[in-house]
Amino acid sequence: MEVIEKRIEEAKVAYIPYSGSYDRIPDYIQEVGQWVMGKELKMTGRVYGTYYNSPEDVAEEDLRYEIGFSFAGDAVPEGKIGIKEIPEHTVLSAIHQGPYTAVGPVIHSVVDYAVKNGYDIVGPVTEVYLNDPAEVPESELLTEVQFPVIKMK
Repeated sequence: MEVIEKRIEEAKVAYIPYSGSYDRIPDYIQEVGQWVMGKELKMTGRVYGTYYNSPEDVAEEDLRYEIGFSFAGDAVPEGKIGIKEIPEHTVLSAIHQGPYTAVGPVIHSVVDYAVKNGYDIVGPVTEVYLNDPAEVPESELLTEVQFPVIKMK
């Protein structure tokens, strides 16, 4: 597994924050995606989950995360859908292939890489979902793990 440093371009996203089990993530992805399509916004390719805590640290009902889609166009928050701009930033990134439930070791490897190579992690982990579980077998799912970082001197 290769860990790389890269810049993430600024993006406008529609998202919903959630608390609780990860079991409903596929439903939440569908919900946000349908909202974006229903507003006739142009999806720009980033389907993501940002995870603010870990099942290693908190009970399932206390997990906090958001699910979102990047888009081009204009939209305003509506109901539980929020709209925000994610600024351009630097991340350490690695690709996981396989079931979403097996991404943990890649997350830990990126953190280890950051520590060993003088990076300070400055935000939560984001998983960018690069293909669709409805279109590929679980063994071929691709997830990009990203941690926002700054390089320490």
